Amino acid sequence: MSVVLVLGLLLLLITLVWRLASRRASLPCPAWLGWMVELENPIAREFNAVNIIRRLDLQPGMRVLDAGCGPGRVAIPLARAVGPQGEVVAADIQPDMLSRVEEKARVARVSNIKLLQLGLGEGKLEENQFDRAVLVTVLGEIPGREAALRELFCALKPGGVLSITETIFDPHYQRKAAVLELARRVGFEERTFSGSRLGFTLNLGKPGGEDRCKRSGETERAQ
Repeated sequence: MSVVLVLGLLLLLITLVWRLASRRASLPCPAWLGWMVELENPIAREFNAVNIIRRLDLQPGMRVLDAGCGPGRVAIPLARAVGPQGEVVAADIQPDMLSRVEEKARVARVSNIKLLQLGLGEGKLEENQFDRAVLVTVLGEIPGREAALRELFCALKPGGVLSITETIFDPHYQRKAAVLELARRVGFEERTFSGSRLGFTLNLGKPGGEDRCKRSGETERAQ
């Protein structure tokens, strides 16, 4: 039996076990399985880091949030794309994942990545800070998905874009319809869509104009 076949069967087994376990609790990918996240899946190549970034229309100097960055599969190329004048904030709930990003950035000689430990939806992100944000196969791991999307909405600058990527190979896979329902509820507008039921990248825009996040906060303080 070839090494490739054995590895494929192992990945399938891990995915199935992880999917079953995730039905009972929210289980983010543990740091010791970070290598699996970084494997190039030939079937899901359309949703690799290169293609996710290509659809973001990034410009040098932009500030980008990689929410649920994991081992840095997307954070490192994002940092290169925005250049030394830009910045990528790599955020994850697991310190071991952030340590892996730090090491990868050191080896790659990338110095414009800031590490941030947090859980999405906890309200720790400052408002109007980012031109772009990415959420790559992470949304299903978050217990409070609507709160997380609302926090990302407010963290983006008016006119900013949140890019959400989901693939069927992820144990926490979220359907486009479910993602759109939550996103529209917090104020996002659909911009572009690429993919199918097996996997997709959905880009969502934060409208310009009046800042509904600020208005909402003022309302709460008045009460």
